[in-house]
Amino acid sequence: MLLDPGMDLTLRPMRYPDFYEQYRAAIRNTWTVEEVDLASDVADLAKLTPDEHHLVHRLVAFFATGDSIVANNLVLNLYKHVNAPEARLYLSRQLFEEAVHVQFYLTLLDTYLPDPDERAKAFAAIEHIPSIREKGEFCFRWIDSIDSLDQLRTRDDRRKFLLNLICFAACIEGLFFYGAFAYVYWLRDRGLLDGLATGTNWVFRDESMHMAFAFSVVDTVRREEPDLFDDELTEQVGTMLDEAVECELQFARDVCGPGLPGMNAKDMHDYLRYVADQRLVRLGLPARYGTRNPFAFMELQDVQELTNFFERRVSAYQVAVSGTVDLDEDF
Repeated sequence: MLLDPGMDLTLRPMRYPDFYEQYRAAIRNTWTVEEVDLASDVADLAKLTPDEHHLVHRLVAFFATGDSIVANNLVLNLYKHVNAPEARLYLSRQLFEEAVHVQFYLTLLDTYLPDPDERAKAFAAIEHIPSIREKGEFCFRWIDSIDSLDQLRTRDDRRKFLLNLICFAACIEGLFFYGAFAYVYWLRDRGLLDGLATGTNWVFRDESMHMAFAFSVVDTVRREEPDLFDDELTEQVGTMLDEAVECELQFARDVCGPGLPGMNAKDMHDYLRYVADQRLVRLGLPARYGTRNPFAFMELQDVQELTNFFERRVSAYQVAVSGTVDLDEDF
C-alpha cells in the first residue's frame, strides 16, 4: 500500500498512474522568474498610500520564508513516507517549483525593498513580526509532529502522517497562501502591481496542483486504509483548520489595519472560512463555517487571463509536449 514502509523503486508495472500523469502535467507548466516583468511595479509602489505600503511589505515578508517551509516539510517528511516512485517523481517536481517560488519572492524583495536594512527585516520577519511568527510556529509544530517517524509502521504513525499532509495541503498551501493571493488580486483589481500579479498567477497554478496531488494521496490512502478516516480524524482536522483560520486572521488584522477600500479583516475572515470549507469538502468532510466568498475579484481567478501573446505570456500557457496527430481522424 501507499504508506507501507520501504522504498519501492520500480515504475513498471505502474501502481499509481494518476500520480505519474500529475507529474507530466506539472512539467508542462514550467515557468521561470525571468519571464516576470516587475518594471511597472516600481512606478506603482510610488503611488501607494502608507497603509497600502504596509500591506505590501507584510505580504512580501510572509512570502520570504513561506515556500521554504513547505519545501522543508516535503523533503523531511513527505518524500520518505509516500512509497510509490511515480508519486516521488511528482514530489521531486514540486520541490523544483518551490525553489522557483523562493527565487520569485527573493526577486520581489530585492525589487520592492531596495534598502538593505528593510530587506533584512523582511527576511527575518518570522522572528520579529508576531503575525508572521505565529503562522511559522503553526507550520513548525506540524513539521515536528512526525519528525521522529522513520517508518509508518502503526495505525497511529499513519494517522500522524495524514494529519501532516492534510495540514500542509489544506492549511498552509490551501489557506495561508490563498489568503496571501487574495491581497495580490485585490491590488491587481485596482490596477496595481501587475508584475506581482503575473508571477502570482503562475504560483497560484502551481499551488493548486500541489493541493490536488496531496488530496489525491489522501484519496488513495482512504481507499486502501478506510479505517484511518474515523470521527477522531475528522475532529482533529476541524480543530487544525480552526487554528489555521485564526492564525491567518491575526495576519489579516496586521495587514489591513483599520481597513482598506474593498479589503478589511472582517471580509478576509469570511473568505478564509469560505476557503476552509472548500478544503473540508474536498477531503470528504462536512463544511464547518458556512460563509460566502466576499471577494468578487477572487471569483474571477479561475477565468483564464486574456493577454496579447506577443506582449506577455498568458498564465495558462504550457510548454510543448511530444506526440503525433493523425490528420485522417475525424475531429
